[in-house]
Amino acid sequence: MSPILTSDMKRLVDEQRLGFVATVDPDGSPNLSPKATFSVIDDHTIGYCEIRSPRTMSNIARGSAIEVNFVDPFTRKGCRFKGRAEVIARGSAGFDDTAKHFSKHGSIADRARSIVVIRIDRALPLVSPAYDGGQVEESDIRRLWTKRFREIQPGRRYEE
Repeated sequence: MSPILTSDMKRLVDEQRLGFVATVDPDGSPNLSPKATFSVIDDHTIGYCEIRSPRTMSNIARGSAIEVNFVDPFTRKGCRFKGRAEVIARGSAGFDDTAKHFSKHGSIADRARSIVVIRIDRALPLVSPAYDGGQVEESDIRRLWTKRFREIQPGRRYEE
């Protein structure tokens, strides 16, 4: 089976770590919840440490569809993943082996009640309309949004 996650997708997940997880509530309405503990597990799988996510966990337990979006706020590019989620509870078989994939993020797995593993069925890029027309370079977008973030952080000093 060929890899579904490209090297750029893996880099984005590992750099950003913040993914927005969408599931479906029992009444059919969307549930969107940010999770800042994501890690790549393999070429087809990402996961996050579940610390405090009662509604998302309830939806996953019911078999809800799941999608995760990641966006680099400076380049305005990202990716979206659709897949199936599996919950590995602390103390169950596989928890410790899976938790090793999060060690690069410090001791976050120590706080996890479980690890949610998402097997990716479909991965698609996300690209801002700012790139439409092909006249704008990524470096221009990065410069613009870096400047914007600096402006909304008054009194902070940044290295150029």
